[in-house]
Amino acid sequence: MVPQLIYKDVISGDEVLSDAYPVKEVDDFWLEADAKMIQVSGDVEVNIGGNPSAEGGDDDGGVESAGAQTVNNIVYGLRLQQTSFDKKGYMAYIKGYMKAIKEHLQKTNPDRVATFEEKAKKQVTKIVNGLKDYDFYTGENMNPEGMVILLNFREDGVTPYMLFFKDGLAEERV
Repeated sequence: MVPQLIYKDVISGDEVLSDAYPVKEVDDFWLEADAKMIQVSGDVEVNIGGNPSAEGGDDDGGVESAGAQTVNNIVYGLRLQQTSFDKKGYMAYIKGYMKAIKEHLQKTNPDRVATFEEKAKKQVTKIVNGLKDYDFYTGENMNPEGMVILLNFREDGVTPYMLFFKDGLAEERV
């Protein structure tokens, strides 16, 4: 069995990402994970009566999926919870979060603090300027002080990807 790498939010402790998904580092600030829209099904109904073809229905072998839905595989697999922000709310949140990550780095990796602050200014400005393009997710426990994960779509408008603050993650092998 190959060990799996799990990424936990350093503030909330929630598992928010794993190497089961394609992950790459971007701008020495983000971990970017490619996501997919997948079908998950609910209950399965077994149709044992009549001949659907004779009754004008589809002949699907008598089994149909009830409650099937399309979901983001990362959101679904890691039980991320959707949240929302307006510009004012996001600014209040990100100010506190960046301060908490800086304090975390001062304790765990002091050499990284200056780089983090420089990168954070640029990246947060970029997020705020494009805020309408993002959906927001938190870890399973919805800790309001934890990481807010960003979801956006590639240029094709259909392929989702998620952004995680690199310095807000702790790696764990399981």
